[in-house]
Amino acid sequence: MKKIFTAIAFTTLALSTLTVCAQTQSREDLLKEISAKRAELAKLEKAFLAPPEEDLAKYADFLRQPDTGLIRLLPREMFDTGTPDKQALTIRGGGAFYSFKERTHQYINSTAIGLEQGQLLTIYAGANYAMLANIGDVPLENVSLESGAAQVLAQHTPAIDEPHARVEQRRFMEGATIDGVSYKSRLPLRLNSTYVLRSVIFDTSDAIVALRVVRIENDDGAVILWKLLKKNPTPYLARN
Repeated sequence: MKKIFTAIAFTTLALSTLTVCAQTQSREDLLKEISAKRAELAKLEKAFLAPPEEDLAKYADFLRQPDTGLIRLLPREMFDTGTPDKQALTIRGGGAFYSFKERTHQYINSTAIGLEQGQLLTIYAGANYAMLANIGDVPLENVSLESGAAQVLAQHTPAIDEPHARVEQRRFMEGATIDGVSYKSRLPLRLNSTYVLRSVIFDTSDAIVALRVVRIENDDGAVILWKLLKKNPTPYLARN
């Protein structure tokens, strides 16, 4: 009886070992599986970042115009890497940023706008700087380069050297008033408010964009309708 039990135990162990060996994957196979899951995750995140279908339908006529778009920005404090509640997305920046040049949420050199702690914020890494103004409840169809704030932004000449660019950066971070309108690097997010943005990113882009907040969501994210007012020549900074 003892011999039979030992034989059964040995057979069971051998079969278990074969099963484990069969299930063990090579590092190459694991890498392929990681890549496949990453692609699947990217697809899910793209769907999570997509604006609501009802808003796409509502603004369909406007979106048929060139250089327009509808985007969803997520609150950085909830979805960027390192968020305490572990809801972070894998996309760099957590879906809180957008580049009007590359039309992507990925945080890259041309990223121009973001959302954090209930504020729209511009990107001022390095010597880059930007000016953002809230012009109130104005439909985007009525905003052009002839509009007051947009005209002021269009007349601004970017600094050509780093010291002056840093001065401009500090100026708009602290806030500047021009012709009675306040310009800052970040402003409170307001539903049904329209903003005009001039984003100066040296060696990359210089653009004037009009933005309108059409929805603020339960997670404090925002759906934003936008149109490009002017694409300026790329500014280059003279560095010491």
